[in-house]
Amino acid sequence: MVTAQETTLQRLLEGAKQYQVPLYQRTYSWTELQFARIWDDVCQLARDRADHPGATHFIGSLVLAPSPAIGPVGVAEYLVVDGQQRLTTLSILLCAIRDHRAEHEDPKHRLRLDQQYLTNPFEEQRWLKLVPTQADRNAYTACVKSTPHVGGDDAVGGAYRFFAKALDALGTAEEPVAIEQIESAVITGLALVAITAKPGDNVYRIFESLNNTGLTLTQADLLRNYIFMRLPHRGPAVYESLWLPLQQRFTPTELVLLFWLDLVHRDPKVKQTDTYSTQQTRLEKLRTEADVEAEVQRFSRLGALLRVILHPTEEQDPGVRQRLERLSAWGTTTVYPVLLHLLDRRDRGTATSEQIATAMLYLESFFVRRLLIGRSTMNINRILLAVVTEMDRELPVHEAVRKYLSTGRKHWASDTSLRAMVRSIPFYLNGRANQRNLVLRWLEESYDSKEPVALEKLTIEHVLPQALSDEWRRMLAADLDADETPDEAHDALVHTLGNLTLTGYNSELSNKPFAAKRVALAKSGVQLSREIADRQRWGRSEILARADALADRIVTIWPGPTGETGNDSEVPWDVLAKALAELPAGSWTTYGDLAALIGTAPQPVGNRLANHPTLNAHRVLQAGGIVAGNFRWLEPGRTDDPRDVLRAEGVNFDQYGRADRTQRITVEELAQLAGVTPPDLPEPRSRSRGDVDRAARFMEQLTALQEPAVATATAVVLDAWTTMGGILGYGDGDETSCFLLARDKGHEYGNIWPVTVYPSGKCEVVFQHLSIRTPFDRVTLREELRQRLNQLPGVEITAAKLALRPNFPLTVLADAEARDALLDHLRWFYDQAQVSTPDETDLA
Repeated sequence: MVTAQETTLQRLLEGAKQYQVPLYQRTYSWTELQFARIWDDVCQLARDRADHPGATHFIGSLVLAPSPAIGPVGVAEYLVVDGQQRLTTLSILLCAIRDHRAEHEDPKHRLRLDQQYLTNPFEEQRWLKLVPTQADRNAYTACVKSTPHVGGDDAVGGAYRFFAKALDALGTAEEPVAIEQIESAVITGLALVAITAKPGDNVYRIFESLNNTGLTLTQADLLRNYIFMRLPHRGPAVYESLWLPLQQRFTPTELVLLFWLDLVHRDPKVKQTDTYSTQQTRLEKLRTEADVEAEVQRFSRLGALLRVILHPTEEQDPGVRQRLERLSAWGTTTVYPVLLHLLDRRDRGTATSEQIATAMLYLESFFVRRLLIGRSTMNINRILLAVVTEMDRELPVHEAVRKYLSTGRKHWASDTSLRAMVRSIPFYLNGRANQRNLVLRWLEESYDSKEPVALEKLTIEHVLPQALSDEWRRMLAADLDADETPDEAHDALVHTLGNLTLTGYNSELSNKPFAAKRVALAKSGVQLSREIADRQRWGRSEILARADALADRIVTIWPGPTGETGNDSEVPWDVLAKALAELPAGSWTTYGDLAALIGTAPQPVGNRLANHPTLNAHRVLQAGGIVAGNFRWLEPGRTDDPRDVLRAEGVNFDQYGRADRTQRITVEELAQLAGVTPPDLPEPRSRSRGDVDRAARFMEQLTALQEPAVATATAVVLDAWTTMGGILGYGDGDETSCFLLARDKGHEYGNIWPVTVYPSGKCEVVFQHLSIRTPFDRVTLREELRQRLNQLPGVEITAAKLALRPNFPLTVLADAEARDALLDHLRWFYDQAQVSTPDETDLA
């Protein structure tokens, strides 16, 4: 016998209670995707409750069982059978709210929230109200106690950092929400159903039944079942003539997409997870079988249009087809609602092919210009989902789309803004790799070269190389700014658009001197490269001049917004704030790294941090790891030494007051933290005949770029990996990477690999990938891997990078003892990856 009742976080947590997560549950594993979803729900609820104080939002169920342990009298103890991810996340959010209010309003908030919702203050043995699994306990306790280690690099720390950053940004949001409204929404507005088993029930069996029920019906299946329940007489005929052809045209996922797109045209806030329930509510208003059949006919017509979006080659008009192919190659599904609307307008005769092709060009320009100024993802989903409902229906459709994208803070850069920011924004770190490549390919296509080149085979080349040689340092030294070093100039220039071109792989490139590169570039069939070969040197002035020339071409190819004001993008300080908010305890970065990230200079970064309260600003040091001489806390009366704070967080300093360089977060890693470089990891291509070509290409690049001893040692490691049972996979990025796969995608837990080898000379340790792969989703195993690798001479990976993708040089492998030790560690990893463990999933 079980009982079920609707409740709130307030009723769950008030009083002397303790909720224990059983050992058979998986560790805390929610990611930023889930954090953002629940945060958006909380913010929307807080806004709704401003007008309707009793409003609630249902967030799911919580399955509990009385604990078999005998606790102290007065403390009600429960096992969390299902829903621990949700309960843990909300508790971490309460910690972040407590800390924010205590710091910015009144310290009394700390005691109030602790005693009411986070702890049992008078129970020494049952102090925590929520007791996570053992692996998460220290990190969670750090949140509750608010120790210097709060916000570490584990999943619990990631949740705390996310919410701390989100609360910090409340005042600058487009629709501001007061923090007391947020707190009220969390505590009394989020509704859950608490299902409690009776004493003596086998809770593990309950857990199994909840998480091992086999395949579930998709939302499209549920909608189909509902529709044909409403067609008792016409059902068979409608199914054969309309539904079955529709179902055969799409995959199950695409079919759900169709029904969601239909809803978004009416309400851009509809979530894809609510597709069935929202469609059902809408269809319930239909009275007759004829009405229901008409809806199926409409779905069929929209399905034909979606088919063209998903398969652009089926479009008949060449202008529309080109735009659809480009938007498809860009790889974002959030443009689908407006594309479906455009094709629907043409289908109903209210727009021409020329008009919708022009509208699609504006969408393409919107994507490209935002990428070029470092704003590729900011609010992109909300903006695009609202095009259909918010654009001016009185204007021709292409003009309406342009007008909508031109108004408000949508970061569609004007010509003036684009010309300025192309010079300094690190284009190579922004957005997805395929999108960066597409922009350069489309720029090359604009030259209308009479010597056609297979652009899809070209990769991005840094002319000023990513690894500086002494000769390149001397070239940069010729035009340095005051107090600037060649390395700082390199960081500011190397990833900008002016320094990038497209090449087929050529061993004469990489980090060779410019004189040697000129010869190779001059032979290229790519106009973007031949222009560079006309230069006598390649320093700051040449890179900026090329950026200006490319900006002229860009504003011609991709028309911008309707005006030069109101939609411009200034220095992206929000990106800086996000990177710092995500900076883990035990790490530091520099003013120069942050400047390179957002496309400005170190001095403005220093001025910004000196005058604007910014989370973790004390973790920003000068290039040598020294605290800036004019550093001061912005909190009134605070005088403690920032080095003492950093030491308490885990940063090591030498006798000269310099922070440990291995704990520095570089500009590339800052881009990962800030989401400028998307968090999705490169995946090895599936094994096929193409692997032979990629394997050969990898070895060609490796032998061209590395000394013979290093190339041979790398090949020995790869051979040993396959001998022990591993698989070699290869990437298809700008350089052909090699993945040491311990499992392929066919395994019950999917593929997994410890490192990725790059011919340019680095071995990347993919902790970010491992954090979501069994069994290395356990932080203890990732930490053991880190400690093992740190035994190798020349390898020193700090604990602060356990959520990133640190690397060490391939030159380490040239030492025979180091190579043998690495193979021992790889063998350990391989054995761990083969262990089959119960699928302990609590995804609630």
